[in-house]
Parts: sequence; C-alpha cells; structure tokens
Amino acid sequence: MKTLVWTGPNTMKVEETERPSIQTDEVLIQVEAVGICGSEIEGFLGHNSLRIPPLVMGHEFCGRVVEVGEEVETLTAGRKVTVNPLINCGVCDRCRKGTENLCDNRQIIGINRSGAFAEYVAVPASAVHVISETLDPFTASLAEPLACCLRAARRAMAIQPFANVLIYGAGTIGLLSGFVSQILGANKVIMVDINDERLKTVQGSGIDYVINSKTEDVEGKLKKIVGEKGIDIIIDAAGFLPTRTQAMQLVNSGGVIMNVGLGIDETPIPVNQQIRSETTLLGSFCYTKQDFYDAVQLLEEGKISHEGWSEVRPLEEGQEAFTDLVNGEVINSKIFLSLK
Repeated sequence: MKTLVWTGPNTMKVEETERPSIQTDEVLIQVEAVGICGSEIEGFLGHNSLRIPPLVMGHEFCGRVVEVGEEVETLTAGRKVTVNPLINCGVCDRCRKGTENLCDNRQIIGINRSGAFAEYVAVPASAVHVISETLDPFTASLAEPLACCLRAARRAMAIQPFANVLIYGAGTIGLLSGFVSQILGANKVIMVDINDERLKTVQGSGIDYVINSKTEDVEGKLKKIVGEKGIDIIIDAAGFLPTRTQAMQLVNSGGVIMNVGLGIDETPIPVNQQIRSETTLLGSFCYTKQDFYDAVQLLEEGKISHEGWSEVRPLEEGQEAFTDLVNGEVINSKIFLSLK
C-alpha cells in the first residue's frame, strides 16, 4: 500500500509498505481523507519527543471499514467511519473519573502506533464511529480537532456564558474554537493572528471580527469592537509568550483564559494580578469520549463544515504540504491529504 512516512526532521517520503494485519478486536480502514494537525508540524520538524521516526503520522481521518476482527460484533465491512485516535486503558484513576484524555497509559494513533497517512490503517473497533453516507470525508475528518475545541470552549463558557471571546491563532484549532463559541452562544468572537491572508479566510468563514496583532493596535481595536463590556474569555490556540502575556492584560477581571496551544512550556505569570482580578486560568488537553461523540454530532447536523477555509492535496504531495505549512505559505487554516 502507499504510505507517507516521516523518516526524520523535515523529511516525508512516499513508500510502498505491507497492508497492516489486524488483531481480533480491531478493524482495517481504507483511508479516504486525513487532516494535517499542528502538532504533526512540530513532529515533522523534530520538535516533538513523542514522535520517533520512522513513523506514519495521521490521526484526523475518515474512511471505510474493509476488514473486521473475529471478536468485533458491532461493525461490518463497508461502513463509513471516523475514528477517535485517543486510546485509553479504562482502568486508571483518570479513566474511572471520566477524564480518559488524561489516562496514565494513553496511546494515540499516529504517534504511538501507525497512523492514517496511508491507504490502510488498523484501529481498535472501540475507537470507531459510524457516520452517515452524506457526510463528506473531509468534514468528517474534523471530528478529532473539533472534539479538542468543543471541550475547551464549553469548559470556558460554562463559567462565562454570553461572553465576548478573543481567540489567538487562526489555524484549525483557533477557527474551530471560534465556531464552537458561536454555537454555544458567545456574544462576539474576535480572532487574532499575524497573517492577513489567513485572517481574510477566517472572516470569510463566519468570524466577523479579526485583528492582525503584528500591524494593528490590539487593545485599541478591541475597544471599538466590544466597548465597555470588554473580553470575558480568551482561548489561546497559539501558546507563545506574547499571547500568554497579552491575555493577562486584556481579559476582564473575573474572566477566563483557556490555554490550548502548546507553543512553549515555561511562561511567567503575574500571580498577584491573577489573584486580585480572580482570573481563572484553565488548560485543556484532547477530549473525552463524550466530547468526540458530540463533535461528530455537530458535523452530522451540518453545524460546522470544512468548506471555505481548507484545501485538499493528494497524499503524494505530503512533503510539499508540510514544507509549505512550516514556511507560512498556506493561507487556509487546514490542509487535508486525499487518498481517493
């Protein structure tokens, strides 16, 4: 089968490999579409210690079941599916509490085991979600990043309903967080980035307010957009020192800062200011099974689509796609690789 293999920093190669065999509790999926995740860009550069070459990445995908393990009773060949790539142990303390995203023994398809940058991928049957024939494979592949954003946005908005929401980063996570915030009843959603072309794409996709923090006065423009009400929630999908520092300066007293972006690790925090303003600092990692299920439902109901802010390239152009993303030469928020 055709496979896109990460062989080392900055290098993806298309190789012919053996079609994977499946265990008795697994299914084999013929991949139709797979998204490129921001974390995979870090992996491509060699900045992620969890990803070890040679590796077939790819954890945002849709396809069809073509083979079913002997113990699998809930799935049949031919079903159109998407997959929750986060595999949890089910027995640790975190799993028992329903936060399987924090499982001590978690594994992720495309990191700890071979992923979907390939014509076929073997996955546990328990991770598979059957979807309707009418849902296109690219929109269906958004289930995984959407689940991340759904968890983050609704946790933040549970504390601050009908909020003005500012989002740093106009990539997939930032944009989907904006869509979810709108669905959950945000008053206004403002997207901040440094790429004008990407901000135009975002604005054309339904986010009314955008700010280029490189060329515009963020605080001044925010006052024109939200007035005295200010910013109640900040979702940082970038995760760098400038965004984390500015977030503390911009958020209302009693507001919420939700950190999602894993840009850098150590960041100074003005704790006395945080105490006196009762700012809630939150972090959100991945998603629970319920989050993933709800994300699929939003896609099935047509609440969110990939159209207008994504592009599709063939698997064979994987190296070029990653290189373009690294060099900032992609104006859309998402690239999908197609295997159809």
